[in-house]
Amino acid sequence: MRKAAGAVAPHRYRRDINALCVIALGAALMGLLAAKPASAAGTLEHAPYGKTKDGQAVDVYTMTNDHGMRVRLLSFGGTIIEISVPDRAGRVDNVVLGLRSVGDWETLPGHFGAITGRFANRIGGAQFTLNGQTYHLIANNGANTLHGGPNALDKQVWTVAPAAAQDGVAAVLSYVSKDGDQNFPGTLTTKVVYTLTDDNALRIEYTATTDKDTVVNFTNHSYFNLAGNGSGSVVDQLLLINADRYTPTGPDQIPTGEIAPVDGTPLDFRQMMSIGARLHSAFQQMVYGHGYDHNWVLNKAAGDGLTFAARGYDPHTGRVVDCLTTEPAVQVYTGNGLNGSLVGSAGTTLRQTDGFTLETQHFPDSPNKPNFPTTELKPGQEFHSTTVYRFSTDAALPPIPH
Repeated sequence: MRKAAGAVAPHRYRRDINALCVIALGAALMGLLAAKPASAAGTLEHAPYGKTKDGQAVDVYTMTNDHGMRVRLLSFGGTIIEISVPDRAGRVDNVVLGLRSVGDWETLPGHFGAITGRFANRIGGAQFTLNGQTYHLIANNGANTLHGGPNALDKQVWTVAPAAAQDGVAAVLSYVSKDGDQNFPGTLTTKVVYTLTDDNALRIEYTATTDKDTVVNFTNHSYFNLAGNGSGSVVDQLLLINADRYTPTGPDQIPTGEIAPVDGTPLDFRQMMSIGARLHSAFQQMVYGHGYDHNWVLNKAAGDGLTFAARGYDPHTGRVVDCLTTEPAVQVYTGNGLNGSLVGSAGTTLRQTDGFTLETQHFPDSPNKPNFPTTELKPGQEFHSTTVYRFSTDAALPPIPH
């Protein structure tokens, strides 16, 4: 099994989170409802949502637990359209951005909440060479391929079925991408399990197999706004990223191959910092990205399993999201392409900084960068990756995970 592991030496992140002094630290996470049978811990329901332009039925699935948390997702793209969690006062709001209809999701030029692949992020020049053969992909981001191409996994209707989960309620999503789909080699069989746990976490587990040597990189592209969908900008929300390094890019946002320190740059989030504090910096990487659109190399050793990646915090509502992953990197994006031309599910236009992503992943353009962790998958191997988004508030805040 190919493990998601970094290729750089570990540097344990600093725990100096002085900016969180406003938070009442020390309370533990709510315990699991061990005394209850699994069936009592949550429910999974589904209903018709609409049809695609070619007549495929799309369903919406709703997972709920006993702590006021609800997750809704579509069979179209495995798209998460709602994560509703309570704030410090118990008020429940949806903390991810969304759209209003199947038609909106189908014509969306970007990616909101979907299973993103076959290859998340960018592949430079829309091509890569594997085993001496060059594969020419479909350019959909200038001269590059972004998130697997224009008709990738986020635009497909997945098969969805309930799954057993001892610690919550789960749904398993399946899709077979045929050899040559978006010009990638190999028939790729992918399963993604979404689990809403009893302790207010959304766990996403990816597995994939292939019948021909190929490359894979999956992520979830949810835009978080911890103040609530439609509440405006996230510039005052705080972010902590467990990364001493990042992968600089050129003006086309393709990595140069360098792995550079965040120290002394606007990309240093090793201490809690507001997203907007350095958003308008003239640092060249910020100019290239038109804001934050960067790949952070997480502080973890080769072979490390599920480890802490990032924490987001909204001082106004008290909501906190902790992201843990087996992947070697996380891409944070502040919606720099949102310009008010889309109307979201809250009935407001969507603009830059209305949300931020925590896209756990392998490095962008890895197939063309031999010094990056490999994204190759061969027949007989199984790709496996896990990411957890755990929600709490500053009234009952867990310590930063180890």
